[in-house]
Amino acid sequence: MNKVLCTGASGFIGRHCLPLLVRAGYHVHAVRSAASSTSYAIKTHALETPESGFCGAVQWHTADLLEAHTIEQLLSQTQPTHLLHLAWAPAIPGQFWDTSNNFRWVQASLSLLQSFAAHGGQRVVAAGTCAEYDWELGSRVGTPFRENGTPLRPASVYGTCKHALQLMMSAWAQQNELSQAWGRVFFAYGPHEYPERLVASVIRALLSGEPAPCSHGEQMRDFLHVADIAAAFVALLDSPAQGPVNIASGRAVAVKEIVCEISSILQRPELIQLGARPTPPNEPEFLVAETSRLNLEIGWTPKYDLHSGLEHTINWWKAQATG
Repeated sequence: MNKVLCTGASGFIGRHCLPLLVRAGYHVHAVRSAASSTSYAIKTHALETPESGFCGAVQWHTADLLEAHTIEQLLSQTQPTHLLHLAWAPAIPGQFWDTSNNFRWVQASLSLLQSFAAHGGQRVVAAGTCAEYDWELGSRVGTPFRENGTPLRPASVYGTCKHALQLMMSAWAQQNELSQAWGRVFFAYGPHEYPERLVASVIRALLSGEPAPCSHGEQMRDFLHVADIAAAFVALLDSPAQGPVNIASGRAVAVKEIVCEISSILQRPELIQLGARPTPPNEPEFLVAETSRLNLEIGWTPKYDLHSGLEHTINWWKAQATG
């Protein structure tokens, strides 16, 4: 049986990957961050994951991946054949774009990759971001972002560090005959999202009967339910595909269409306040992926459309309010 080490396993995307990895036949080693900043020991235990009724055989490891010796201990202990690397600095809205922790995660990720290869690892898939692309050019031209066609010119520390890691990971994998792929995630929504992000904040406001101030909402974005993102990562891990692959819906949707769909499902359209928030002067108008690699080469398509995905997310937030 193949063994996969999944970092960031308790995070927004990672938690949704676990049941899919088990069902795909992997022996899953899941890593979550250390319980405290003063403890770097690896704590290993079996733990059931209750989301969606899943109670699978997942071996959990609590570890601080920013500590090099912890990485070596973890890889020596687990000896995985596959690595699904999702861990990074917390994507707290308004904070993660330029935090210096991004640089620390580049170093930690390289250490993880090197230790993985040294312990006989065969295939690695890591999470990238659409922020690696040239957003200004993409918005100006108004065409979908293509993995091997759209220029890469990140405008944030986050995007720069992710892109730098992708280049180094590719070079390292080639030099060491390691199979590798890089999933560039666009705009995620769904259960366990940060409450301050767009979809979550609008849902929470309307469930509370409060106004939801928004921008004009004309921006075109590519949103994908987090469960679909997780499924795409697992499909990518199972495939022989190499290099960058966009993980997105491939569909351009106006932000106002998303918030209005939420208000329609909850039957509170009067609470949506389009234009109440100013739009940043450099806000890109068009951020949408070209997804032929994901759909045709990997053979993967989403489970959720916009309506069913938002309905599922709304039901999850309702459960949190009543639970």
